[in-house]
Amino acid sequence: MIRKKSRREESLDHAELARLLPAPGDPHLSLDRHLLLEEHLMNEIQRTAPAPAPAPSRRPARRVLLIGVPVTAAALAGAFAFTALTGSGGSDPAAATPPPVEAPVVRIEPGSTAQLASTVEHIAAAASASKTPEPGPGQYIYIKSKVSYLSVSHTDTDKSKTLVQPLHIREAWNSPDGKQGWLDEPGYHPKGGITLDSDVESSLNAPSYDYLKTLPTDPDALLKKIYKETKGQGNSPDQEAFTTVGDLLGEQLAPAKLNAALYRAAAKIPGVVVVDHAQDAAGREGIALAHVDQKSGDRTEWIFDPKTYAYLGSRAVQVKQADDIKPGTVLEYTAVLERAVVDAQKQRPGAQGTDA
Repeated sequence: MIRKKSRREESLDHAELARLLPAPGDPHLSLDRHLLLEEHLMNEIQRTAPAPAPAPSRRPARRVLLIGVPVTAAALAGAFAFTALTGSGGSDPAAATPPPVEAPVVRIEPGSTAQLASTVEHIAAAASASKTPEPGPGQYIYIKSKVSYLSVSHTDTDKSKTLVQPLHIREAWNSPDGKQGWLDEPGYHPKGGITLDSDVESSLNAPSYDYLKTLPTDPDALLKKIYKETKGQGNSPDQEAFTTVGDLLGEQLAPAKLNAALYRAAAKIPGVVVVDHAQDAAGREGIALAHVDQKSGDRTEWIFDPKTYAYLGSRAVQVKQADDIKPGTVLEYTAVLERAVVDAQKQRPGAQGTDA
């Protein structure tokens, strides 16, 4: 049914409309959040389009915050509505995306620089001593994780909810040169997974194992390169540097010397602190190296085993009230469950042959 305008509606002037309608929210988005929103919407369109979508990023998209921006919120609602109508995302109509859940809220643990130097040295020493497998031609780097990422933060009639994906398993396979790969993330991609094949040249934002081997292992030189190549990105140079290092630690395999250099470089970033108690997505307790994004108010934490100093996973916790997100809200968290080198795409460690 098409609703016709009444004469009263036709005669309303701008002053009358301003009186009747609520005051508009501030439509301004920072460049970083605008780009994140654009990436999220493009992912939704690609996942729901009937034609095959281009290969996605090899790493999970960083979180998107959409609060109090009327046009943007409407666009996102349209994307979610389209997903619901088409039933899935991708080519398999039977694979429905799980509904988001309310984000957990935790106690905010204090951070300190008192033990930063010694903690980083313990972590770097453990990384140097680790026996990192060397992937060869035809082999694949396999990473199995448990993850939950921010879905959307929605404000309605003075009530706010921060919604995240339910915890789920994510498996990724990548060739050493970064040209071939596969991603299996049930519920978020078509059944069986999607290709990560790409002709994009490797970089800090799209690293391959072969590319990581070319990076300097001197912490100062490495940090200088990171700041240079991420200039103008993110909410601040320091936050973007910390985020970039974190991206190289999670769904990736790096040579042992580079891993140690990354931790030592991160310790030189202003604002990095040690958090004595943190928990990854698998429920494992650990200590963390952390950095607060002063613009968005959330703290990114890299979590390590308190005894072996092995990397466990990551967590993002809101530590300052911002955009109606309560302090203590866990915006995303991950846990690396397995990291190995396998002989074929879609093969899992210990398996003979290829798992479809």
